[in-house]
Amino acid sequence: MSETYLSGETTTDKTAIRNAATVIAMRGRLSDDPQVLMGQRGAKAAFMPNKFVFPGGAVDMADADIPLASPISLVCQDRLADKAPADVHHALAVAAVRELWEETGLILGEKGDWQGDIPEDWQEFAATGHIPSAKDMQFVFRALTPPGRPRRFDARFFLVDADQITGDLDDFSRAADELSHLQWIPLSQVREFDLPFITEVVLAEVTARVRDAEPPQSVPYFHNNDEASLFLRLKGYPMPADG
Repeated sequence: MSETYLSGETTTDKTAIRNAATVIAMRGRLSDDPQVLMGQRGAKAAFMPNKFVFPGGAVDMADADIPLASPISLVCQDRLADKAPADVHHALAVAAVRELWEETGLILGEKGDWQGDIPEDWQEFAATGHIPSAKDMQFVFRALTPPGRPRRFDARFFLVDADQITGDLDDFSRAADELSHLQWIPLSQVREFDLPFITEVVLAEVTARVRDAEPPQSVPYFHNNDEASLFLRLKGYPMPADG
C-alpha cells in the first residue's frame, strides 16, 4: 500500500496516524469455546513483529470508491462517525473486507456482479462472484496507537460471525504472505500466544459479548496522545473508574 486514507486526504508519511480496519472473525459463538482467527506477523515487520494479530491494515484512499452490496448498520455508522469524519464508515468497512480477503483469502460479501471497471486489487475477489458487504459487521472497539511507535493507526475493530463468511473456513490457500500460521484459536487458549497489549484488551471486550448478536450501543475507544492514555466511550457514557 503506497497511499493511505487520513481524514479524507492521501498521505505517504509513515509517521502519520492512519485509519485502519481490523476483523475479528469468530467461529462457534454459541459453543462452549468459541474461536477467533489470527495469524503471526513477520519477524521483520515494522509494526508488531512476531505478534499474533487479527487480520487488518490501513485504509487505502481507493477504498472510499469501492461499492458495498450492503452497508454497515446505522448504529455502527453513528458510532464510527463519533470523533471522526462522517463518511469514513464506508472506507473502513471496505478496508475490513479487503484486508480479510488479502490476509486470509476468506470472503465477506454477497453474490453479485460488479458494475464498470474493477480495480486491480479487487479483480480476484470479484472473480469469485461476490461484492463486498458490511451488513454483518459489528463495530466493537477503537484504538489509537500511542506516540513514539514506528507506525501509528487509528484502528477500528469489527466483529464478524464466521457463519457469514463464504467458503471453506480452513482454506487459506488464497491468502497473501502478510500473516503466517493462520489458525482458528479457541478463546480459552488465545492468551497463550504472543499478543499485543491492545489485542488482549479487545479480546476481553469481545469475550464479554460473544453471544450478543446486536452491535453495541456504546463502543470503547482507547485513545492515546502525548498527554495521556484514556478509555473513552463513543456515543455513550464515560468509562467507569474501575473499567
